[in-house]
Parts: sequence; C-alpha cells; structure tokens
Amino acid sequence: MTQTWDREVDVLVVGSGAAGMSAAIAAADSGASVLIVESTGKWGGTTALSGGGLWMPTNPLIRKHGGDDSVEKALTYLEAAIGEAGPASSPERRRAFVETIPEVYALLERLGVRWVASKDYPDYYPDRPGGMVGRGIEVEPFDTKRLGDWYATFRGRDSLPAPLKTDDVWLLSRAWSTPDGFVRGARFVFRTIFGLVRGKRLFGLGSALTASMLTILLRQGVELSLNTPLTGLVKDETGAVIGAEVTTAGGTTTRIRAVGGVILGGGGFAHNTAWRKEHHGVPGFSSAAEGDLGEPIRIAAEAGARLELMDDAWWGASVPLPGGDHHQFVLSERSMPYSIVVDSAGDRFTNESASYIDFGHAILERNRTVPAIPSWLVLDVRHRRRYLFNAFLQGTKKLREAGIVRSAATVEELATACEMDPARLRATVDRFNGFARSGVDEDFGRGRTVYDNYYGDPTVKPNPNLGPLEKGPFTAVQLVPGDLGTKGGLLTDAEGRVVGVAGLYAAGNTTASVMGRTYPGPGSTIAPAVVFGYRAGRDAAAQAKAPRD
Repeated sequence: MTQTWDREVDVLVVGSGAAGMSAAIAAADSGASVLIVESTGKWGGTTALSGGGLWMPTNPLIRKHGGDDSVEKALTYLEAAIGEAGPASSPERRRAFVETIPEVYALLERLGVRWVASKDYPDYYPDRPGGMVGRGIEVEPFDTKRLGDWYATFRGRDSLPAPLKTDDVWLLSRAWSTPDGFVRGARFVFRTIFGLVRGKRLFGLGSALTASMLTILLRQGVELSLNTPLTGLVKDETGAVIGAEVTTAGGTTTRIRAVGGVILGGGGFAHNTAWRKEHHGVPGFSSAAEGDLGEPIRIAAEAGARLELMDDAWWGASVPLPGGDHHQFVLSERSMPYSIVVDSAGDRFTNESASYIDFGHAILERNRTVPAIPSWLVLDVRHRRRYLFNAFLQGTKKLREAGIVRSAATVEELATACEMDPARLRATVDRFNGFARSGVDEDFGRGRTVYDNYYGDPTVKPNPNLGPLEKGPFTAVQLVPGDLGTKGGLLTDAEGRVVGVAGLYAAGNTTASVMGRTYPGPGSTIAPAVVFGYRAGRDAAAQAKAPRD
C-alpha cells in the first residue's frame, strides 16, 4: 500500500522531557534529522518540575570526590535493591543502563551540560550489598535568559525560580536550626544575589537540566513543535511503525514519515483519573505535569505493545492542597525528629524516614486494612519552629479551613480534632517517645541508615530522626499517597525498542521502569529516562542510515 506523507524526518520524538530530549540529542548528534512534538503548550515535561537529579553509578564525578564505584558494584546493588521485578528490569536492561552512563555523561558534557555531584546524597538502601553515598549528579543552575523566546513556553516557570540544587535541599530544611544548615542557607542566598547582580535569571533542579538540554537541541537544529499531540502510529504491510499522525495547534492532522523510527517519551498516565483508579485504586495525587495522560501508552498498546508494571508509580507522600489540582510532595518533613505518621486510628505503621516510594507503598498497603488515606503527620511545636515545611510556605489559613491542617494544645485534644481515640494516639506517642529517648525505633527501625539520617537533625541525640513529641501546641497534617509520576507502561528492550512493535521506541515514564517496583537512589526516574532515551535515539539514527531494499 502506498503511503502519503506531509513531511519526512529521520527520527520523530514524542515528548519534551528528559527522555525525549535525550533521544533527540543522541539522534541529532549521530547525524539524523529530528522533530520533537509536544502535546501541551509548554516544553520540559515533568522533568522541568522535578528535583532534576540523576542516579548515575560509575559517573566520573564519583572518583573525583574520592568514591569507588564500578559496573559490577552497581549491578550488585541493583539486584539487592530491586530483586526480581519482571522483564522491564531484566539483567540485560540493568547492565545496559549502568554501562551506558559514562557515554551519556560525556556526550552531554561535551555539548555544554555542566554536571555537578550530589556527593552527600546516599543510595536509598545504603546498607545493602553495593550501596554507597554519592552516585547522584545534577546540573549547575542555568541562566534561563539564554532561552530567548523559548522562555515564554518553559514549563520550568511553574517551578521554583531560583538557583536551588538538589544537594542544597537536605540542609536548607534545617537552615535556621543547625550550623551546617545555616551555612548552606547563606550560600544559597549569596548564589541567588550574585546571579541577580550579574543580570542572570538562574534556575536550578529539573529546570536547569531541561533548559540545558533545549539549548543543545536548538544548536543542533532540532525542531520542537508545541501543542502537537500524537494521535496515531502508521505501519507498513509488515506491521512495522514507519511514521505517525499528529494534530497541530491549528487542528490539522499531519502525517509524518519517520525513516529511522518513532520514539515515545511523552510521560506516563499520572493525571488519567480513570486509569489511576483502575490500576492503582486511587484517583491520583500527582506532582507530574498536567499533560501526563497516558495517550502515547494507549496508542502504542493499540498498535500491539506489551504493558508492564501498570499497577505501580513513583510513590511518595503529599499534602493535598485545597483546590485538588496540585499536591505538595513531602520529603524531609516526615523524616525530621519531633514527628510521627499515624493512620486514622492513631497508630504508626511504617518507618517515616524511609525512601518515598517505600513510604507511599506503606500507605497504600495499610489502607487495605485500616483507613490510611489520608494519614496524619503529627508534629511537636519544635518541628514547626526548627524545620522547613514546604506546604506551609504560603501560610496555613486555607489548609486549616479545608481541615488539612489541625492543631491543639495537647495530644489528646489533637486526636479528638482528627477523629481518633485520644487514648490510642496518646499510647502511640508515649511508645514513640520511649524510642526517641533510647535512640532505637524498635517497631520500624527509623533512623537506622545513613539515608534515614540524611533528612535528620544531627543536633538531636541519640538518633537524628527521633525526637519526642512532648511540647505543644501539636499539629496534624493530612498525607495522601502522592507521586512523581507513574512507572508502568510499554515494555522495552536494552536499546529502548518497544517489544513486539518494530520501528517503535520508548523511554522515561512511557515505559515500564528498569528500576522495577523500587527506587534505588536519588534520580532513579530521570537517569533511566536519559540513558534509554540516548540508546533509543542512537539506534533510531542508525536505522535511518541503514541501506533500504
């Protein structure tokens, strides 16, 4: 059958987050002509809203800072952290991920990305074989004035407009209560002021990563088309994908021939409420970008792609903000001392300092037997005074009016305000206070690892994560199972090729994660997106150059 096309490129990329940008950069660097189509009116995807860290074992900065890592050590850790998680996390894909990291690092550095180590950030299971501190990297704050007209459509403008680094966050959370926190806070302030004095508009975190990548793409001559969603895949008589249909901003359907392949990097389905209820049992309380609706996954599945891990997500805890369209992810707040998390009955049910995905899984699992959506983060007044609480930065009036935040002079009165049995919450607090005094959480092991301690207060003894709840007024904050995006989707091989559909590639949250059902370290979402996007882009570019019969 003769196909008709409106235009032709070597590689068509769907999505403008880390996965799509990495794929496009790799393909263009290999000499391919590349077009990126983005379904929304903003570029950068969920990556631009994220912390922007990449968990990159064996990256060159590890050795520079005195660390010792290797491919085999990293693979040992992945096995210990992930275990058996199905074909998405096969040994072949894990090895491809780890072995490709130095290539991706070097390519992006050569093209202008300024890497910096998050040298103090531990793996999330540092006590398991192969675990260590310092595998995380990020990008130096970026002057977004360099984006020119593209700044107007930058999704990073919806994030924090400041030169913040991932490696700042753990110390800034206690900037006014510990000496090292104060020093880091001062550095952040001076970095901000120095940027302004020099006439720069510095953004950090995921904004720095995506802005850096866009400047590379623009230099490479890659075209980016906004408001251009994928609406279908085009196959030849053998069933191989040879192009796609997209809808332009004007509503016109355009057929694009993709000689080397179509690469899907359009995110997961975090804001597809029907799918979230079907696969996760919750409507979703996500921090992902609003265009994360799962359309590329649906279209690929209809074309014959296999789906895996659809029942999982990059879970965590979030405060459900009034209005329902945004939720504040909670990290250090639940790990710092002078706090506990309880279910609706007033009982603790997990290690509050555990990695966010484990904490999210714990809420969902607890909710099967005891109502735990929402759970309650209970705070002593010392927590309120000493530590940063991101959901409170714009005040608590609306949160209190919505019942999301409640306070009382005593633990018993707080229990009544939260519709719990006062005696039961009192018993929970008393038991925890005993652990805080001894330094050992006999129920859930909170504060046992260096990861737990990373979001702790070293001035609190004997355990930096355990402080007794003794001083009122006490505050309770609702927590729901939030997420950074979904982690189920298309099954891909080590090259990022979609299993069962020739000519189709995918990376990032459009795919089932190589990390399985866990989160080995800081940046375990973005790093595989970048690595497998790179591998897909490189392979698709090679296919575009291959001789045709």
